Amino acid sequence: MEGATELHDIETREDCERLVRAFYARAMTDPIIGFIFTDVAHLDLEAHVPVIAAFWETVLLGAKTYTGGAFGPHADLNAKVPLRSGHFERWLVLWGRTVDELFAGERATAAKAHAIRVAYAFHRRLEAMAPGADVAAAGLTVTRHGPQ
Repeated sequence: MEGATELHDIETREDCERLVRAFYARAMTDPIIGFIFTDVAHLDLEAHVPVIAAFWETVLLGAKTYTGGAFGPHADLNAKVPLRSGHFERWLVLWGRTVDELFAGERATAAKAHAIRVAYAFHRRLEAMAPGADVAAAGLTVTRHGPQ
């Protein structure tokens, strides 16, 4: 393809930050899950990006820069608005698209695979916290987010 640039793999902390920023730019304006970031979590992107970039730097590059617990904030969010399987599925779609648009290679593939494992593990743990609760995808709504 003329003018196309070849994608490289995720290789540096800067790559992790680029990926995380691009993902949140997409997710925060998403009509299905955007409200979770903007209206429920009231996400401070400038504070959040370094933390999540450290998570991915640790997972993908072995840097050991992430020392937090990833599940706790999701449990807190779930207490405010039930995180349903559809929310996790949408997150995975947006994450996968973002990875594929920016990177290609072993670590890019690992980023998508790890996201799937984390999403399903978190969803299972959240389901276990509310026995008998209906956490199916039913009830997802489309909202308006982003430029109007």
